[in-house]
Amino acid sequence: MKKINSCLNSWAILTIASLTWSPLLRPARAEPAVTAQPQSNSAIANEVNLSTNSDFLNETESVDIYVPPPEQSNYRVCEVLLRPTINSIIEKNTGKWGILVEKLEDRTIIYNYNADKYLIPASNIKIITTAAALQRLDPEAPIRSTSIRNWVTITNQRSNNAYADTLLRYIGGPTAAKTALAQMGVNPGWFRLADGSGMSRNNVATPRAFVEILRAMYYSPKREVFHASLPIAGMSGTLKDRMRATPAQGTVYAKTGTLTGVRALSGYIHHPHYGILVFSIIANNPKQSGKALVRAIDQIVLQLSQVTPCEL
Repeated sequence: MKKINSCLNSWAILTIASLTWSPLLRPARAEPAVTAQPQSNSAIANEVNLSTNSDFLNETESVDIYVPPPEQSNYRVCEVLLRPTINSIIEKNTGKWGILVEKLEDRTIIYNYNADKYLIPASNIKIITTAAALQRLDPEAPIRSTSIRNWVTITNQRSNNAYADTLLRYIGGPTAAKTALAQMGVNPGWFRLADGSGMSRNNVATPRAFVEILRAMYYSPKREVFHASLPIAGMSGTLKDRMRATPAQGTVYAKTGTLTGVRALSGYIHHPHYGILVFSIIANNPKQSGKALVRAIDQIVLQLSQVTPCEL
């Protein structure tokens, strides 16, 4: 009880700051690569403008969040307080939310809220597109003069819609993407693809879909390409201006998602007590401002970054 009270006291001391990661990789399982055939898809590849059609500016959002002051170096979120803390954040922001957080290693659930609810995921769809592309194609094979590796990196780092839609068409469309992910053990019934970029509101997916895809990609031979493509909080891509100067900095790499009334963030947290956490947070609320939704998501990620077993 004394430890829990200590957590509560620390939790009450807050100050304002604006909300990066160094991944820990593990040995991969061998899997044969499929070589891309750019000649048969040259018409598709030639459609894309390699320097435009990006959601980068739209998805790069900086907000103020509450974090403990620097002198509170022992600040942490006691594990028993995590659920009520995240629940209170959701209640303040209303709308439709879906969240799933699991330990990578043994699937222990850290937090679950509507994990199987179908929601509009915006650009989190690019996780599906790039994972399927890496499952089917050799990362070093070219589309035009650019390698698949670079296509995937630009798609995720800059949230480039043209790259994403072209990748999906290049691998054969939504059905081919579902087949590729099913081969990795992902249930294709957990998502519906209308495009490769996430711009269509006909795209739907569950948080569980993204958690399972992220887990599959972590153990894929292509994981280094995939991980390197994800924005790092406070450092790169669409997360460059988020979660800076907080305990989450240096631990989070994830894909953003942005449409009017929609914000999403799915990826990994390198955690000092729980190892790698795999998470997906999706919020749909057309009545809430984008900044408010981003602030809420970043607050949740901050809580996850600081959660510890209460006995510590």
